[in-house]
Amino acid sequence: MAVAAENQSQPPQNDLPYVLILKPPSAFSIFGDHFFHSPKFQFLKPFESPLPLPQFLLTHAQSVQAILTSASGSVTADTIRLLPRLGLVVTTSQGINHIDLSECRRRGIAVAGAGTIFSTDCADFAVGLLLDILRKVSAANRYVKQGLWSSQGNYPLGNKLGGKQVGIVGLGSIGTEVAKRLEAFRCSISYNSRSKKPSVPYTFYPNVVELAVNCDALIICCALTDETHHLIGKKVLSALGKDGVIINIARGPIIDEKELVQCLIKREILGAGLDVFEHEPDVPVELLALDNVVMAPHNAVCTTESLEELRKTVVGNFEAFFSNEPLLTPVPLDDQPHLSG
Repeated sequence: MAVAAENQSQPPQNDLPYVLILKPPSAFSIFGDHFFHSPKFQFLKPFESPLPLPQFLLTHAQSVQAILTSASGSVTADTIRLLPRLGLVVTTSQGINHIDLSECRRRGIAVAGAGTIFSTDCADFAVGLLLDILRKVSAANRYVKQGLWSSQGNYPLGNKLGGKQVGIVGLGSIGTEVAKRLEAFRCSISYNSRSKKPSVPYTFYPNVVELAVNCDALIICCALTDETHHLIGKKVLSALGKDGVIINIARGPIIDEKELVQCLIKREILGAGLDVFEHEPDVPVELLALDNVVMAPHNAVCTTESLEELRKTVVGNFEAFFSNEPLLTPVPLDDQPHLSG
């Protein structure tokens, strides 16, 4: 057994550079671990080794030149400091809050993300959630499937999307795509971001509470940072009001989940569409029985097409790095905004 364990801790024996995978990305469970294969580099997989992660990293510290991670795999300063040859971190996500960017900047380590690959799919999903809540699509579906239509009559009416006042928190690539789609419904668009954008025709609110007061719905599209953690709390939800809807396709901790649950239970807001949660994959049990909530398992960004594009981008970033060429989707480390913009 000891010999087997030692063998599993050893990297493949060839001349290709090594990329460390701290935690398997979700694409592996869908397509297999060959999904990001390339003839120009090879993977080290500590999750397949019997060694504890710190020991595995110490064993291979001089071999690792790059890391592949995802939103669920944190790249901390402690991990980075164990890898003296590390030069690149690539994440499969559009968000980068799981990477210690300050330590990367200090060490001169490049970071690459998913770029705008997921923006259109994520925007589609956000509008879909908003439509679902307003028109009661999922709730009405359950009503029919439970056989209640024939016994209890017509289902309660929903609300139209057309003409609604919609506020977007974070007018970056995803938020901009959401706005484009809502324009087709003749919605009035306003937004909050780190600064006003002169190139867009939408109304700017520097304060999220003020934005909520003037909206029928809020769609959260901003990045998760220290500044945006629990950005959406009791004040914002109260400002949104009993006829308001909130949609979150960004990161769960941007909303104070306990406050949101209470507002939904007490019908202090009309409803919520949630693709993300504060402690994934755990979902507050109180939400499971509520018809004014539509939930998804953090897959707003995932389609067959977007994941194929992600594969090309991830592999392309690593191949560019190992060939001393410009990265395809570099993340600037000198000016990280508190809101995606």
